[in-house]
Amino acid sequence: MASAPQPQLPLFYKDLLPLNSRDHADWKAGTLESAAYIGATHAIPLTSEEFVDAQRHFPIVFTAGENPLPIALFGLNEGVNTFVGADNKITEAVYLPAYARRYPFILAKLQQGNDDMSLCFDPSIGVIGKRDDGQALFDDAGQPTEYTTSVLEFCRRFEEAGQRTKLFMEELAKLDILMDGEIAITRNDMPDKPFIYRGFRMVDENKLRELPGDTIEGLSKSGMLALIYAHLFSLNLMRTIFERQLSQGKVPMPAEAAATIN
Repeated sequence: MASAPQPQLPLFYKDLLPLNSRDHADWKAGTLESAAYIGATHAIPLTSEEFVDAQRHFPIVFTAGENPLPIALFGLNEGVNTFVGADNKITEAVYLPAYARRYPFILAKLQQGNDDMSLCFDPSIGVIGKRDDGQALFDDAGQPTEYTTSVLEFCRRFEEAGQRTKLFMEELAKLDILMDGEIAITRNDMPDKPFIYRGFRMVDENKLRELPGDTIEGLSKSGMLALIYAHLFSLNLMRTIFERQLSQGKVPMPAEAAATIN
C-alpha cells in the first residue's frame, strides 16, 4: 500500500497513509495513551477559535515570517515541553490544541493540483492496524464506522477552523498591529543575567489603542477583539512557563538563554 505524496510532512507526522476500505477493511484504531509525539515540541499550532480556552494555560504568540500563524507555547526553549513528563504522559489537566488531538489522523491532499482531501493517518505511531482490540474503521459492508465518521468530521471542522484562522491573521495584517516580540526574564538569583526570548510576533498594544473607534467597534462586533485580548492576556503566562522549566531543570545557562521561540 502506497504512502501519500509527502514532500514535507506536517509537525508530528512521520509518514502518511490514505485510509481506505480495500487495504484497511479489518483494521482497528487503538487508544493513543502516550504523549511522546508532542513531548519534544515546545510550540503547537492553534486555531483562533481556541484562544479563549488556550489562554488559561499557555502563552499564545504568532510565528515570525511573512505568514505568521498562532501557536501555543508549551515551553520557551526548543524541544522543551513542560506539560509532558518523563513517562510520556501529560502531567495535568490542560487544554490540548485540536492540531494535536486529531493525531494520528489528518485530512491531506493526495495529488498536486487537486484540492480534494482524503482522510490519512500516520502508521508509524503503531496504534492503527490489524489488532484484536480497538475501534473498527470499517463495517462488514466496507462502509466507514461511526468512529471513522466522527474522526473525519473532527478533521473537517479543524480544516474549517484553519481557514477562519487564516482570515483572522489577514485582518491582523490589514490592521498592521503586529510587532516583533521579545521578552526578558530574570531569575532572583541572577538579576543581572536576563534570559532573552525572541523570534515571535505579538500584538502591539499601543497600535491597538490608536485604532479608530469605529474600527474597534467593528472588531468587537466580529469577535476579533476578544481573541486579540485573549492573546494579550495569555502573555502573562510567559514567566509561568519559564518557572515550570526552571523547576524541571530545563532552563539553559544564561549565556545560552537568548533563544527564538518558533
